[in-house]
Amino acid sequence: MAEIKTKGKNHGQRVKGGLITMPFIFANEAGEKLAVVGFQTNMISYLTKQFHMPMTKAANTLTNFTGTASLTPLLGAFVADSFAGRFWTITVASIIYQIGLVSLTLTSVLPKQKPSPSNNGCEQANSGQLAILYISLLLLAIGSGGIRPCVVPFGAEQFNKTDEKQKTSTWKFFDWYYFCMGVSKLVAVTVIVYIQDNIGWGWGLGVPSIAMTFSIIGFVIGYPLYRNTDPAGSPFTRLVQVCVAAYKKRKLAMVSDPKLLYENNELDASISISGKLIHTKQMKFLDKAAIVTKEDFSKGGSKSSPNLWRLNTVHRVEELKTIIRMGPIWASGILPTLAYAQQGTFSLQQAKIMNTSLTKSIKIPAASMIVFTLTTMLLTIIFYDRIFVPIMRKITGRERGITFLTRMGIGFSMSALATLVSGFVEIKRKHTAFAHGLTYKPHETMPISVLWLVPQYSLYGMADAFTSIGRLEFLYDQSPESMRSTATALFWLASALANYESTLLVTLVHKWSAGQDGSNWLRNDNLNKGKLEYFYWLITLFQVLNLIYYLFCAKFYTLKPIQVASDDKVDGVELGPNL
Repeated sequence: MAEIKTKGKNHGQRVKGGLITMPFIFANEAGEKLAVVGFQTNMISYLTKQFHMPMTKAANTLTNFTGTASLTPLLGAFVADSFAGRFWTITVASIIYQIGLVSLTLTSVLPKQKPSPSNNGCEQANSGQLAILYISLLLLAIGSGGIRPCVVPFGAEQFNKTDEKQKTSTWKFFDWYYFCMGVSKLVAVTVIVYIQDNIGWGWGLGVPSIAMTFSIIGFVIGYPLYRNTDPAGSPFTRLVQVCVAAYKKRKLAMVSDPKLLYENNELDASISISGKLIHTKQMKFLDKAAIVTKEDFSKGGSKSSPNLWRLNTVHRVEELKTIIRMGPIWASGILPTLAYAQQGTFSLQQAKIMNTSLTKSIKIPAASMIVFTLTTMLLTIIFYDRIFVPIMRKITGRERGITFLTRMGIGFSMSALATLVSGFVEIKRKHTAFAHGLTYKPHETMPISVLWLVPQYSLYGMADAFTSIGRLEFLYDQSPESMRSTATALFWLASALANYESTLLVTLVHKWSAGQDGSNWLRNDNLNKGKLEYFYWLITLFQVLNLIYYLFCAKFYTLKPIQVASDDKVDGVELGPNL
């Protein structure tokens, strides 16, 4: 039977979990982000300059790595929720990640692990060198796939929701987590990238390797302090069992009273530690999986052990309903992520042909413009936690100030505003190019400051602080407790889908906007002659439609109804639609 491993106060021993565990957990996440973001930001440079890859091959390697690293969390979540548990999944995944990181570092240090710099840097990497590189990247992707989906639910479960002192800390954890992740990214795109470009890739990859080593040691040392939830078996099997049982009983008449549906507290004990899901009226066809018939129990068998491919408890049926209800809300987060991804593509191209000088002696690299997004995101989190929430708490009477659904809606609105502003900034940039006769000189630096791009980068940072943290809260809070790692993996899956959709959208726009005169919204040869602002506004239109869709879904969304279990009593709590 699964349980939260914690020692009670009645034994005179310290209750596990709480704030004391946060440094150990955050250190592990910081180590992973420091390495992957620091390398991923500069990966094109490493592959082209150190491995002498053609640009197209290097770009494909980068997208393959990014896509794989966004999909492996589904595998890591399955392992954690099914049999390994979150602590051991994070630990083993971190070790795999570290092996990949050390292996990658060795490719930059050992001369035989990369092409010789002779022949004007034209020597291609041999099959052995490429094999080590690809294996290193695969290990990094697998390792991050075990860390990413587990850190959030593992950290959040350190706070006991039945303890009033820790109850508030549960939802604040998501702000702390994302703030920690943001600081790590900021250090990665500044300090680590600087080391890679100016000191060398040996130190540029070695420093994150050393940091990751200490973070793993710290995380493992914290084991006696953690509250650990034992895995309760494959959640996917349970969902399929409900579907099969409902299909087999599709011709049965629905019971007149929901109280007649099958309940079994002993059977559900391992998957309802925090509380039992209550019957809801939606998707009644699935309720047939909980209708009791004589054929549901084997002859001579115990009635506490039904054939789960024919009969399921209300709690298990509601698990499937909960996942289905979450789907539309989850899907609405893909498009804003697609818009956010443009910072690394077209916004970067804009920055490269603008004046990057801050003073006569200081220039800001185009790739470093992401610093404005990260800095604004961190400041927004501080503002949200210290100013916004206290004010809204007085207005709404909610401990959180606003719900996570409202938080997501605000973020979606800001994201749409960011792409709208991006279009107007592009018009300003092209007008400057025309006024100075640079329209047909695509590689000339234009007399317009790159700081004109700061508003759109900053708006994306503000949007991210609302949208991403709200989505994490939603996925954790509304998912069945036995599937929280899997639900968090959906956060990363949305990121993967957004990047793939961005590629598809760019391809379609490039094809459909092409004219016979060679005109195109997205020009490969000359950004000044293109219509990038139209592309930004197209994404803005999609986001506005997405926001309307989201508001409709959120209006009719039913929060997860749960009968909360505590040490002394069981409280029935029915949660209805709430924006």
